[in-house]
Amino acid sequence: KYKMKFPLKKTKNIKEYFEDYKNTLNKTLNSVNLKNLNKFSNVLENTILKGRNIFVCGNGGSAAIANHLVCDYIKLMRKNTSLKPKVISLSSNNELITAISNDFSYDKIFSEQLEYLAKKDDLLILISSSGNSKNIVNALRYCKINKIKTVGLSGFRGGYLSKKADINIHFNCENYGISEDSHHIIMHVAIQYMRQKYLQTNIKKTIF
Repeated sequence: KYKMKFPLKKTKNIKEYFEDYKNTLNKTLNSVNLKNLNKFSNVLENTILKGRNIFVCGNGGSAAIANHLVCDYIKLMRKNTSLKPKVISLSSNNELITAISNDFSYDKIFSEQLEYLAKKDDLLILISSSGNSKNIVNALRYCKINKIKTVGLSGFRGGYLSKKADINIHFNCENYGISEDSHHIIMHVAIQYMRQKYLQTNIKKTIF
């Protein structure tokens, strides 16, 4: 399968680099499995309507996306709709993360939190460009054992996450920026689609 590598050459100026970046991002977005994207939308909707918890986690740039997801899903999705999502980022509590890292292992920062907080039929969204981070793998394994649904957003070759998540959203591009941009876009697509689906009909102006 074709792997979208970027950059393949040294560009003369930022305009040329921008064009290459934009074209690669577009090709990467077009590579998404639309059936899996639909499954993601459905499980997200069902989890919200059933009042179950949505957890999200990631490392580094993916942690930033996870925390941003909480902001948008709680604040924006509720506005002018009947939706009341319950969203928790496992990447946001620095005190708890450092305590688990120090007393146990950094590899357990997500799985330990799930043990404290998650229940059967909750949903975990895992974000990882490599798909192989040990704390991501451990969180996924915990979910499998405890019947917690999982959605994996991955890049590069997808790694363990793309193979084992219940729903696999994989972007086959070997560049962290492109991969993270793609994950961020999917996050926004999912929330904005869900909000417009449930937007009250008497609201004349929609602000995303």
